[in-house]
Amino acid sequence: MATRQKTRGKVKRKKPTVTKAATRRKTAPAGKTKTSKAKAARKRPERASFKKASPTANAAVRPKPVTAPPQPKAARPKPSQATQPAPLEERIGFVTHYYGHLSVATLRLESGTLRVGDVIHVRGHTTDFSQKVESLEINHAPVTEVRPNDDFGLKVVEHVRAHDLVFKVRP
Repeated sequence: MATRQKTRGKVKRKKPTVTKAATRRKTAPAGKTKTSKAKAARKRPERASFKKASPTANAAVRPKPVTAPPQPKAARPKPSQATQPAPLEERIGFVTHYYGHLSVATLRLESGTLRVGDVIHVRGHTTDFSQKVESLEINHAPVTEVRPNDDFGLKVVEHVRAHDLVFKVRP
């Protein structure tokens, strides 16, 4: 146990001294050495289930069964173009930035046109809502229509994130 030493009103504890013998690494006792994995594998008995038999022995024991060729599945008729419904939305662009204090998103239009009064659907990792376009702005100037490769501002009703996709909903 450590002894106490009193200095200037404070009690200090002395740390016990450590000898070289106590810091030496313990080694394995004589006669007990670690064996390699290869030696340990050689000492294990081999299992009968993993033994490989000669190919001639397998052929004599088990002949191959004769099976009929697989029959083709009945082909389903492909639906014609008239029966497939037209998509209700087309991708027109994506969000490049969102200004939370203004609830305004900047978008980049990739294809098609977008006008005031159109309905858009914004979809992303955590975003999924639809809204009617009430105002569009390019360089702080109000416009009524935007074309491909335009960067524009749009007032949104919910929070959006960069890289959210914007779809135009068809009436």
